[in-house]
Amino acid sequence: MLRASQILVRTIALAASTAALWGCGQRGPLYLPGTPEARQRATLPETLSPSQNNPAPAPTSSASATR
Repeated sequence: MLRASQILVRTIALAASTAALWGCGQRGPLYLPGTPEARQRATLPETLSPSQNNPAPAPTSSASATR
């Protein structure tokens, strides 16, 4: 049988895990932003090591080039 301290620790761990999962993320469905402003933002590797900043050219679509 479980001791009272084990039950207490497991209950606190479960409550902390539930609170962490409940409080993270954004509301609504997940999506990949496709706006031109979003393409200009830094990626995660660029933010972690800005000294190795080698930006790739932004892809251009034919629809935006003809406007």
